[in-house]
Amino acid sequence: MSGGLPGAGARARTNGLARAALRFRPAGFAGTFVALMMAALIVSACGILLETGVRASVPPERYANAPVVVAADQRAHMTVGSGDGAYDASEQVPDRARVRADLVERVASARGVAAAVPDVTFPTRLAAAEGGPDGPALTAQGWGSHAFTGTALTAGSAPGADEVVLDRTTARAAGADVGDRIALVLPSGRKEFRVSGIAAASARTSGAVHLAVHLAVHLADNTAARAAGHPGRFDAVAVLAAEGVGAGQLADAVRGAVGERAQVHTGDARGGVEDTGVAAAEELLTGLGGSFGGIAATVAVFTAAGTVALSVAQRKREFALLRAIGATPRQIRRSVAAEALLVAPVAGLAGLLPGIGLASWWFGQLKDRDAVPAAVDLHVSAIPLAVAVGTALLSALAAGWAASRRPARTKPGQALTEASVERLRPGIIRTVLGLGALVGGILLSGVAARSAGDDAAEAALGVVMLFMLAVALLGPLIARLAAGLFGLPLRAGDASAELAAANSRTNARRLASAITPIVLATAFASVLVFMHTSEDHATATQQRDGVTADHVVTHPAGLPADAAERAARQPGVDAAVGVLRSEVLVPVGGGGDRWLQGATAQGVSGDGLARVEDLDVRHGALDRLHGTGTVALDENLARSAGVGVGERVELRLPDGTSEKAEVVATYGRGLGLAQVTLDRAALAGHVTAGYDTDLLVSGGHAADLGALGGAGTAVTDAAGYVQQQDVDRSLNRWANFTMAGVLGGFAAVAAVNTLVMTVLDRRRELGMLRLIGSTRRQVLGMIRWEGLLVGVAGLVLGGAIAAATLVPMVRGITGGDPYLPPLTVAAFTAGAVGLGLLGTVLPARAALRRTEPAG
Repeated sequence: MSGGLPGAGARARTNGLARAALRFRPAGFAGTFVALMMAALIVSACGILLETGVRASVPPERYANAPVVVAADQRAHMTVGSGDGAYDASEQVPDRARVRADLVERVASARGVAAAVPDVTFPTRLAAAEGGPDGPALTAQGWGSHAFTGTALTAGSAPGADEVVLDRTTARAAGADVGDRIALVLPSGRKEFRVSGIAAASARTSGAVHLAVHLAVHLADNTAARAAGHPGRFDAVAVLAAEGVGAGQLADAVRGAVGERAQVHTGDARGGVEDTGVAAAEELLTGLGGSFGGIAATVAVFTAAGTVALSVAQRKREFALLRAIGATPRQIRRSVAAEALLVAPVAGLAGLLPGIGLASWWFGQLKDRDAVPAAVDLHVSAIPLAVAVGTALLSALAAGWAASRRPARTKPGQALTEASVERLRPGIIRTVLGLGALVGGILLSGVAARSAGDDAAEAALGVVMLFMLAVALLGPLIARLAAGLFGLPLRAGDASAELAAANSRTNARRLASAITPIVLATAFASVLVFMHTSEDHATATQQRDGVTADHVVTHPAGLPADAAERAARQPGVDAAVGVLRSEVLVPVGGGGDRWLQGATAQGVSGDGLARVEDLDVRHGALDRLHGTGTVALDENLARSAGVGVGERVELRLPDGTSEKAEVVATYGRGLGLAQVTLDRAALAGHVTAGYDTDLLVSGGHAADLGALGGAGTAVTDAAGYVQQQDVDRSLNRWANFTMAGVLGGFAAVAAVNTLVMTVLDRRRELGMLRLIGSTRRQVLGMIRWEGLLVGVAGLVLGGAIAAATLVPMVRGITGGDPYLPPLTVAAFTAGAVGLGLLGTVLPARAALRRTEPAG
């Protein structure tokens, strides 16, 4: 076979070698198959979520009869840099950006417009007689919306300034008719209106969708905007077409009229205007499928490639024999490539169905937790599935090519000699790259330690990836060091322990292949789980120490703004502060890399904030927090934003409005209470409806306070409030633990898979030990000690990587050290050690049954 066999004959022999390898070494290829299948599973699931986020849309309901809808840009923008290097950094606004009233006239003047209807909706509820329980929740809206919702009067007339039109269901619930007076609970407080008419949904012509709005109350358009708390601004403008004007033609005309002042929507994009949750779901799904999916896919590909490389490395004697009898380097590489082409596509296809199942389950869980609107559907197409199969194939080909380079290049005369002994050191290029990744991880860890907030979090993610790359590249060296260190106690043990220590030192590459997946599982799962436990613990501690009120009053629909004033008049009340909770955007970062970061915000009303909340003020004073133009910031957020007391920060309020405010104080309990504190007046006009989320009261009696909000009002103490906030954090907890489960579960399967492949490849070695007189118990004891060494080494290395990642990340976000629940730590320890033992002892038993000496 000298010089190899060229042409078709060589290809046929190469393919025959690949098929023979699959037939006679099923265990190794089974491990490769499992690894590639799991990689395809992860990639397809994350790809499906990513594509669903990109394509997320819902059909319009409220705007179904309006061919064009004009709305404000729902992203806040910030120009970063200058000149040719300037770019736009934008972020989804926390609430809803609204259009100004003067835009309605511009839209109405466009060619082909029959009517331009300003639209506004907000929640309200019926108020009973003074002191009595409130009625059911209602949707308040401008009367002008009847032009596109199909609502028509059945009695009475359109509403005036202090009048309302009720739909039939609401009129029955209120026991009201035309001419009667009813009271509504508005964001500003209780207000009475005269019922000017009763309305019902009516059929529309031209095949339009029928829309029935139940429990609705209609106010005059301008009255509705004022009642919602943002006079002169509307949610959107619904545009109706003149006779014979199509939607596309109408949209073009309206775009010309509004220019860049607003966005024009048609088709399913109108559904995103009426349900802003679609945009939030889009960001969530693209984040899961993109950011987390990128990490998960990297881990999956990295693990699969390692398994393929291990499978090739286990056959070095076979390749050495082929080289010794004259096989060319190209034939060796072609044989490995042919094996990949036989295994990878089938494995990739096998991973698609469970990948679709994982994506469906994950998407369903997000819907159940209201993180994704019910109308958004999971989108499964051929694109992510093809990418998943292609990823498995390319991973197998690349890993096989890399692993086969050395046996293919080895001279025939040296092949069998080199195959009989393990190389003492990795290649120079691999070592240099590994040391570079290690140094980079150490330097980036220092950067993360000096950063705060999202800066620390982003740097810490780079830390874990660099350290994992270093472990992969320097695996044999690290394994040799681990074997020497953790093998010291084994040398003092019995024969099985000493043999395990010697085996581990001699076969460092094999040990590295076993340790790496456990390091992977421990590092990533620890970062995700302990990041949450640390943040959760810090939040609960800050809330427990920060809420000093005697009573916390809440209502499911919120409390009107006058609740604090009414509470202050109750007997024995020393201080009553209404808290309106929302979110704002704050510019953070430094130099030419800045972005808008979401931050929790509280708008406070009334006097006595210091009596009901202890924000742990570090600099400045909260008594300067009055009206618009002033703000207090959490200390970590202020550091990320690069501002201090006396300086001005440009906030983006919940509706995207820019507000330059002077920082009057920085404090330490922003994670548990709110990262941004403003006067309530500065926040109330920029949310959908300015109902207070909480009412914090010092003094007074719970029974008196319970009557402030009507039926459904809850009064609890600070401990009960903290417990309720813990329930509200359940989505974040579930998300972190789910991601940890996905990554950790995959890495655990990969670890067991690799260990099984490693042990089954040692059948000859185990049989030899039995032939020279070792008892079955001694051999299994050696395997158990090796499994324990693998588990402990993987746990320690993975824990070290997690610590290097978590410490700067947690300090940047919480200002404290990571919190490690003892039971969770014990579970991780048991899991890592259990994986090491499970993946070695069980296959060793099976191997020994086949290698028992005769007689």
